[in-house]
Amino acid sequence: QVWVVESGGGLVQPGESLRLSCVASGSIFSIEAMGWYRQAPGKQRELVATITGGGRTDYADSVKGRFTVSRDNTKNLVSLQMNNLKPEDTAVYYCQARVRGADYWGQGTQVTVSS
Repeated sequence: QVWVVESGGGLVQPGESLRLSCVASGSIFSIEAMGWYRQAPGKQRELVATITGGGRTDYADSVKGRFTVSRDNTKNLVSLQMNNLKPEDTAVYYCQARVRGADYWGQGTQVTVSS
């Protein structure tokens, strides 16, 4: 069993920053990849950013240059630094951990960008 827990969501104004964190725990030998996805009301869940154990990253075009994903393999932790937030970034953000080919998800954390 693998557990994934996010933290760090909240309400911010446009242009402000927010940092999300996620920790995976449980029956983990190694995590192949960790990442962040988001789902806005009425929309499908979409990729935000992912990072492999070797540090290779991938970002959605809409967040390139504004968001940075990082990972601490020793702690099974992944973070998402979000700068210059926009109203269209408003969504529930989910952390994902891929372990032995299976994806595990957190419960989600709300990020709201509004003036």
